[in-house]
This record gives sequence, C-alpha cells and structure tokens, in this order.
Amino acid sequence: MANKSHFKYWIPASRPKTLPASVIPVLVGATLAYHAGGFKWIPTIICFLFALIAQIVSNLFNDYFDFKTGSDQSDRLGPDRAVSKGWIKPEAMLKASVGLIIFACLLGCGLIYYAGWKILWVGIAVSIGAFAYSAGPYPLASNGLGDVCVILFYGIVPVGFTYYVQVLDWPATLTICGAAVGFVITNILVANNFRDREQDKRAGKNTTVVLFGTAFGKWLYLSNGIIAVMICLFFFLYDMKYAALLPVLYLILHIPAWKEMCKIHEGKELNKILGRSSVNTVIFGFLLITGILLS
Repeated sequence: MANKSHFKYWIPASRPKTLPASVIPVLVGATLAYHAGGFKWIPTIICFLFALIAQIVSNLFNDYFDFKTGSDQSDRLGPDRAVSKGWIKPEAMLKASVGLIIFACLLGCGLIYYAGWKILWVGIAVSIGAFAYSAGPYPLASNGLGDVCVILFYGIVPVGFTYYVQVLDWPATLTICGAAVGFVITNILVANNFRDREQDKRAGKNTTVVLFGTAFGKWLYLSNGIIAVMICLFFFLYDMKYAALLPVLYLILHIPAWKEMCKIHEGKELNKILGRSSVNTVIFGFLLITGILLS
C-alpha cells in the first residue's frame, strides 16, 4: 500500500471528536480554582496544552499499536486509521507520538514554578499512561482497564491538578468534579467499544464490553451518565446547589443517546453515538462549570 504521509492525514489521525475529553476537565479544574479565588492564566494554559497534546499522543499510539497487533482489520466499523490505511508510515507515527509527548513534558515543566518539582511525577504518570493504554506487556485497553484509566487520567487527574497547580490544595469538591467528569468522558470509550465489540473479540482485545457482553455495554453507557449526575449531588453538602442541580439537565441528552445506541445495536451507524457522546461531554462540562460559577 502506498504511503501518503501528508499533513492532512494527521488531523483525522488525532481523532478530533475525542479531544473534548482533554479540554473539558481542564476547564472544570480552572473554574474550581476561580471559585476558590486562586485562578491563574498561565498554569491554566499550560495544563490545557499538556492535556490536549497528551490526548493526541494517546490516539496516535493507539493507531500505531492497533496496527502492529493486528486489531485494525478490513471489517473495521469506526473511522479509518491512518497507519492501517497506509496514509502515514508506522515509523512516522511512532516518532511523532514520542516527539509530542516529550514536547508536552517540556511544556509541563513550566508548572514547576507554580507547584514545585513534585508535579513532574504527574507528567511522568500521564506519559506512561498514554503509552500503557495501548502498548507494553499489559495494554490497559486490551485487558478491561480502559474505563478505569479514562476515569483516572481524563477525569480526576486533569481536573485535580489543573486546580492544584493554582491553589496548592485538594478539597473534596475536586475529587467530586474529577470523578463526575471522568464517568461522562468514559462513555466516549464505551460507545467506541460497543461498536467494535465483535472485531475486538476476534482480535483478542478484551474491553469491558467484550469481557462482560453486549447487554453490559448498554447498561454501562447508561449507568456512567447517571452516576456522574449523582456524584454531582454531593455539591449540596458544600452549599453549591447549582453545581449539584444543573448537571441533571445532561440526562435530557444522555438518555436519548443511550436509547438510540440500543436501537441501532450494531454496525457503522453506531459512529453517530460516538459523536453524540463527545458533544454530550462538552454540554455536561459547561453545565457543571456554569453551576460552579453560580454557586
């Protein structure tokens, strides 16, 4: 297959529809910092760029290693992958991934000024997580741990440390926000895994949907959104009633998306659920942000 390494192919390779998963947690963490009176522009921008690049790196690594392990087959239902299609050479994809994560870490070093040297360990953990998600001796995504990884690295960690580098504190509300955002973002992964369940099973990629079945995948998608809203109700304990109540409106969008996923059940048409899940993540994030600002 002829190589077509060209700039335009790197854009779909970065999977733009998944990028809200990196942006929303940082915005939520920064909003909490603002609410606490400690908001700072520069560390927020650094966190934003680091999270965005780390998300892109994770996607590029996934593209590369799914090709190397044979997970991407001709019957793939999701968007085309750059390496398996021959648009980008495997070596170019790997080099770009490593180069970007090094750049992200160098960028993240700017946070040392605000939070001290210990913040380096967070950057190292995120970098390892981006690699370990798809590769290594025990790829997390292929062993039923992808969902946990998303809640941690796309929820609690970015929300928490965006706030921490500005306020140098970790209140209970931080963990509440991080967990809620993480559960909503996980549905982007669940929608993806639900669509690809048969292909993943044949390739030996044991996502939670493969391990526990189609019915589990449907209920997992529904439950994640409900759990996220229920977590937000804990804001009532901290006299932040709007932060507790506004996220409930997310269910108006979440439940119809779940019903449509169940109705479609299988095939390429499930790609629309991936897009809706991404949009719903953004809406949930802004409902939560608005609730925090009004509280």
